[in-house]
Amino acid sequence: MPDALAVIPRPALLERTGEAPFVVTRATTVVVDERPDLIGLAVLVADVLGRVGGIPVEVRYSEAGATDIVRLRLVETLPPGDEVYRVLTRSGRIDVEARTLAGLVRALVTLRQLIVVAPSGELRVPAVRIEDAPRYAWRGLSVDVARHFVPMDDLKVVIGLMAHYKLNVLHLHLTDDQGWRLDLPSRPLLTRLSSATSVGGDPGGSYSAADFADLVGFAAARGMRVVPEIDVPGHVNAATHAYGELNPSGEPTDTYTGIEVGFSRLHADLPATHAFLADVFADVAAMTPGEYVHIGGDEVLTMAPDEYATLVGAASAAVRAAGKKVVGWQEIAHTPLEPGTVVQYWDAREDPAPFAAAARAGALFLMSPAPKAYLDMKYDASTELGLEWAGHIELRDAYDWDPATLIEGVAEDSVIGVEAAIWTETLRDLPALAQMLLPRLAAIAEVAWSAPEQRDWEDFRTRVAAHAPFWDRIALPWHASPQVDWPR
Repeated sequence: MPDALAVIPRPALLERTGEAPFVVTRATTVVVDERPDLIGLAVLVADVLGRVGGIPVEVRYSEAGATDIVRLRLVETLPPGDEVYRVLTRSGRIDVEARTLAGLVRALVTLRQLIVVAPSGELRVPAVRIEDAPRYAWRGLSVDVARHFVPMDDLKVVIGLMAHYKLNVLHLHLTDDQGWRLDLPSRPLLTRLSSATSVGGDPGGSYSAADFADLVGFAAARGMRVVPEIDVPGHVNAATHAYGELNPSGEPTDTYTGIEVGFSRLHADLPATHAFLADVFADVAAMTPGEYVHIGGDEVLTMAPDEYATLVGAASAAVRAAGKKVVGWQEIAHTPLEPGTVVQYWDAREDPAPFAAAARAGALFLMSPAPKAYLDMKYDASTELGLEWAGHIELRDAYDWDPATLIEGVAEDSVIGVEAAIWTETLRDLPALAQMLLPRLAAIAEVAWSAPEQRDWEDFRTRVAAHAPFWDRIALPWHASPQVDWPR
């Protein structure tokens, strides 16, 4: 039987109470106040308990006459925080409490991880007290759907996996040289002409407005927001292929299915460029309920700094005009930024001074260091999938780092969160994505959630081993890191 306390990310407080465990039976009832958002969560809990246990679990709005109660409740008595929660389990009763709906979602993930199947076949939840809250409010995964398109069903599996480890931001890299993946009303040719291709000539694809809305809703139900990225002013060959007026010649560029970077660009002196930026970001903002839109900004290798600053400024202005906040890759820190702009740090080889200056001016930092958090990097030289330009990332490499001390001169209160990234140059399908995400996504999730004093490698490697049967049950391949004693 796996360790009953193998919770990832590790909670701030998790202690056994010494009481008898809760046992799921045919009498088990989920009790919740009669309001639609809470009822939806209660149905989800009942469904999970029922599917794992193979028995029906009822939802009620009153404890009267109920036994073996799982009680969901919003309370005001917990410490402040959107995702603070408390779980108390013992024989006959489980209390799940939070200040907000998001907190309840996190609590229910913890409850799901506590469930074990006894040798007798019974579902049991050990008697514990848990009080928990995240270190960072932004805990994300960036998924590149441009190099290889990720179909909706596969992306929903990834969202489910993210939710299981309390990640709360799905960042979609929607555009690049190889393809444009989001249909926009102002520029319909972007998907009509530039969505069919992927790296190596593999099939492409795109998301309609309805698809995107469905994805946003699916993520929201799991306590997650979607941050769309339209990468400019580089990585734009898919755009210049669809709209030739974005090129000085007026002619469309050819499609591109390689993996080189830095060759494509927009031009600040073309009127079409500014109209394109204004319209595209207005469209994307209108489709996005969340408060952030990502403008890209990385690897623009053939542009003078002044022109780059002009185009980053234009993209940022379009996002702000649409009522959203700006996120961009770390290169945007070399341009004037409005306070509150989020700079996504990825390349540790760069001089930290400009980032420290940007932080002092009010920029916030999202930590995605490639040698730690780029989960398409090979585990070691023998790994079949992935790249290795940022080195090899074994499980402990993904776990042993502190976001608050990553950039010299950037204070801890300027760090907004942590985000892993998975780029898809070599990843064609869901099994390939899962193989590279697992088990490292669990490590990044704990870095983002748990305070440094709560984290311990030896403890983590023991807990993560207990998650392998779950990955097997949901039929996702994973990397059997030699750094962990996996169950046989």
